[in-house]
Amino acid sequence: MSKNFVEELRWRGMLHDIMPETEAHLLANSSSGYIGFDPTADSLHIGSLVQIMILIHFQKAGHRPIALLGGATGMIGDPSGKSDERNLLDSEALERNVSGIKLQLEKFLDFNKTNSAAAQLVNNYDWMKNYSLIDFSRDIGKHLTVNYMMAKDSVKKRLGSDSKVGMSFTEFTYQLLQGYDFLHLYQNMDCKIQMGGSDQWGNITTGTELIRRKVSGKAYAITCPLITKSDGTKFGKSEGGNVWLDKRRTSPYKFYQYWLNASDEDAEKYIKTFTLLTQEEIVSLTSEHKETPHLRLLQNKIAEEVTQMVHSKEDLEKAKQASKILFGRSTAEDLIQLDEDTFLEVFEGVPQAEILKSQFQSGIEMINLLASETGFLKSNGEARRALAENSIAVNKNKVDENQVCPKEMIDKKYILLQRGKKNYFILKLV
Repeated sequence: MSKNFVEELRWRGMLHDIMPETEAHLLANSSSGYIGFDPTADSLHIGSLVQIMILIHFQKAGHRPIALLGGATGMIGDPSGKSDERNLLDSEALERNVSGIKLQLEKFLDFNKTNSAAAQLVNNYDWMKNYSLIDFSRDIGKHLTVNYMMAKDSVKKRLGSDSKVGMSFTEFTYQLLQGYDFLHLYQNMDCKIQMGGSDQWGNITTGTELIRRKVSGKAYAITCPLITKSDGTKFGKSEGGNVWLDKRRTSPYKFYQYWLNASDEDAEKYIKTFTLLTQEEIVSLTSEHKETPHLRLLQNKIAEEVTQMVHSKEDLEKAKQASKILFGRSTAEDLIQLDEDTFLEVFEGVPQAEILKSQFQSGIEMINLLASETGFLKSNGEARRALAENSIAVNKNKVDENQVCPKEMIDKKYILLQRGKKNYFILKLV
């Protein structure tokens, strides 16, 4: 890993704006830098993964990363890139969200205090909760003019938009509060750099300006480009909504599939942004991918690296196993080993019928199982023809008319019927 953090971001395409002298400062000093995370849910999604990767690179380059959870600013809402004011969260929801995100960040960064670059987690609610409006206005507000704050893109866009809602005072003060976060970390944790997405440049530079005006200090700023998809759809969104880092919200299987389905153009960006592979490894893999694009080498590598990093090696193996089943490269043993959630996700939308366990245990003739008992096939005649053609499988094993339904089940309650390659039907034992 390069000790030049800025150069690492640069070749990965993760550098958008950088304040003058930032790179020189980082090369000359082991520094502390922070990124803020909005606790709008109890899990981060893959949009936040870009910021997490920046902190990982920052730490690997010998600097100390600080992850700031916006327990206080989360009660207000950041207007950057938004056209409408968002709903405010109560303290109970925020506390729950902060706890969930904290657990996630601990998976990616080294918080071991024996490490000279040990990561730290802070919550701005801790220093904002007892700060009165009068004191804040006197100590902080007087250092930045309304003219300066109005000139920020995030403010101008909202005031110039067609929205009849406009911009509340609550949202207008957000950049001042974020600026104060930077000042607080600068004074109390020797934090010299704030990083974030390119939409945060205005808020971040408000912080550097506040540090300059209030304490005559020098602070720095770096932003990365916002990730976009080549087809114009929003990065981090799937048909089911956000792609979350929490497996309870987005299963490892669906998470894995998201990366696997990336276009070639997007995969060339993602392999640099979302993996820790070296420049040499990425150049070699990209070249190999271009020679044999049908093998989707980049997509497979990204899906493997990111799924294992966010979840675990075990979750990755399960996701790969499930994907094999979906694309017909699996065995009966692969299928039987699936847990219920993964099985139902792999075969989402497949028609289902219920059958009594007692009926199943007494043995059902194959023709009845396919037709009259389930309705998978329209008639006994059609079932007989399909069996004669050797086109019927039960739990991936081919069957004929003389067999009864096998006793092996998926997660002790499901049987998968299949005709040909893509015609599926699920039986649930009740």
